[in-house]
Amino acid sequence: MKKLLNTLFVTQSDVYLSLDGDNIVLLKEQEKLGRLPLHNLESIVSFGYTGASPALMGYCAKRNISLVFLKMNGQFLARVSGETKGNVTLRKAQYRISDDEIKSAKIARNFIIGKVYNSKWIIERMTRDYPMRIDVAKFKETSKQLSSLLIEIRECDDLERLRGLEGQAALSYNKLFNDMILQQKNDFYFYSRSRRPSLDNVNALLSFAYTLLAKDVAGALEGVGLDAYVGFLHRDRPGRVSLALDVMEELRGIYADKFVLSLINKKVINSNDFLKKENGAVIMSDEARKKFLTAWQSKKQEKITHPYLGEKIVWGLVPHAQALLLARYLRHDLDEYPQFLWK
Repeated sequence: MKKLLNTLFVTQSDVYLSLDGDNIVLLKEQEKLGRLPLHNLESIVSFGYTGASPALMGYCAKRNISLVFLKMNGQFLARVSGETKGNVTLRKAQYRISDDEIKSAKIARNFIIGKVYNSKWIIERMTRDYPMRIDVAKFKETSKQLSSLLIEIRECDDLERLRGLEGQAALSYNKLFNDMILQQKNDFYFYSRSRRPSLDNVNALLSFAYTLLAKDVAGALEGVGLDAYVGFLHRDRPGRVSLALDVMEELRGIYADKFVLSLINKKVINSNDFLKKENGAVIMSDEARKKFLTAWQSKKQEKITHPYLGEKIVWGLVPHAQALLLARYLRHDLDEYPQFLWK
């Protein structure tokens, strides 16, 4: 378990949550794993299916402590709420800002700053770690371009202009993606992003990674009481988790792209893991998906130090930390949304 921003994260799948007085008790096969006072908790997030006692659910509902259940893969299952039916004030603030493009741009700007900053440092890391295997001058030039774009993005308060600047940054970064593939070059190459369908092995991997990340972020947003379908940068579209796509922008490169590159460069995935259909679409085999998901779950257990909070957490909790910080910003507990800046 991990306590973060007055939220208790229970990450073991086989832990039962119960109530003892004003305390939450964590049980595994009747063995007590932990006990914490509930009075200083704002929410509890449980990964898995074992469940919680009705007494604990009633206690949390009565005292407005959010009790959230997720699958082990991060997909949202349910939230226990009392008479307020969830955090109405928080969602109303989200909807008001989403309806105002100027206010939306101020939040969207931070998502894009996070994305471009992290892309820049992925490039810088490559020049440090593989100077003999890449064109360092080309990478440094792109890093310089991204730095210039960051200056423009920080001053931008127009959504359309922001999208244009983000597009320029993505184009510069994507031009180097093929150079970051260091192994299996004949079978794995990247020239441009292709979606629905993916037209090569790399795009098939990226699409799967982005889908998983979007689900993780959507579950985290729902867990704090936000509406994952109402975004600020990505506008409303039926069936699209627009806010999840917003928040995952800053995580896309450092979480998904680097993961895909590691699968290729460490030869976890190879050319035999893909099937090509008659229409040119490339899809992953069932065995490849199993390997991918196993590695994805392992990645989520790796520990990092959160750059804003300064606490050690596992990668799998990063979307939840960002969702909590976004909720605090929307409630005016923070002056600005602190994006995840990796270096």
